[in-house]
This record gives sequence, C-alpha cells and structure tokens, in this order.
Amino acid sequence: MIHSVRGPVLEIGLDHAVVEVGGVGLAVHATPATLGGLRRGEEARLATTLVVREESLTLFGFADTDERELFLLLQTVSGIGPRLALATIAVLEPDTLRRALADGDLAVLTRIPGVGKKSAERLVVELRDKVTAPEPAPAGAAATSAPTPVLGVREQVVEALLGLGFPQKPAEQAVDGVLAEQPDSNASVLLRTALATLGRSR
Repeated sequence: MIHSVRGPVLEIGLDHAVVEVGGVGLAVHATPATLGGLRRGEEARLATTLVVREESLTLFGFADTDERELFLLLQTVSGIGPRLALATIAVLEPDTLRRALADGDLAVLTRIPGVGKKSAERLVVELRDKVTAPEPAPAGAAATSAPTPVLGVREQVVEALLGLGFPQKPAEQAVDGVLAEQPDSNASVLLRTALATLGRSR
C-alpha cells in the first residue's frame, strides 16, 4: 500500500491533486478541505491509501493519518465504499463524525450525501464501539483557498458535488445560492461553502 506521498504539487483540481513523486505525477483524490491547503508548485505531504479494484487503482489522500483511519474504518460498514467514505469526511470533520457515531446522532449522520436514516443507524451500530467521542476543542484556523480556473466555475463545482453523491438539483441550488451572495468566489471557496450549505439543509 502507498502509505504517504511527498513532492511538489503539479496540479490542483476540484476533487484531486497531482503530486510529483520520483518524477511520476500521482493523481491523489481528496476532500475540498485537504485540497484547499495545497499550493501549486509547493511541496506537500499527504497520508494516503490505495484502493484496488479489478478495473482501477485509485489513490486517496488526507491531510493527516486521523482522516485516513476514519476513511478506512467507514469502509468496514456494509454498503460504504471509497466514494461515500470520502464524501463523509468532506461533509463532517473527524471529531464531529466520531461524536455523532458515539452519541448515535442520526440527524448529523444523515447530512452525508447518500446516507439516509437506515444507513445512519447501520453506521452507529457497527462503529459506535470503535470510536471515542472527542473532548470539545477550539476550532482551528480555516484553510485558505487554492487558486483555480475562473471559467466555468459553476459547472465545475456542480460536477464535483455530483461526484460526492449529492443530487443535481440541490447541488445546483446550493451553488447558485452561494454565487448570489459571493459572486466573486473562486471554485475552491465555492465548493466548500456549497458543501456547508448542503450539510445544513439535510
């Protein structure tokens, strides 16, 4: 397994970054928050895990090993694959997720795209004893946004939200709502704000 990658960031997309390792550019799929902490041309280190399928090899990257362990833990639950696990971490911070699982908070868990009441109940039953609810801690500084192309920003962000599992109409409404209030938002800021909006509306 590829445990981590370190090298200069060649590209930053809405759902992945390309990191050069030993002369090879590796596409690493990650959450908007993780991607927002990267800078094109600067060196980055990401904790990673390689998901092997018969038809593909997909590398997922995380800001730290804590996120990676939660990503792997989520996939031990029946019906939770890599895409849904990544969407979970994109919508809920690790401490929020652990607290929701430990407390059986279905309202928080159903904010995750593709997770209804039954799926949330299954997550609680299977993972409650495997996590520890964290102590309250002061919020860290928000990550600054990475520069992204200006053209087609709305379409890019809607497509990224669809890739995370949100239905098209709510995704478009969330993006349009953010653009109405912040018309100059770049794609990274727009995606994170739309995610927060969608999380609150579920």
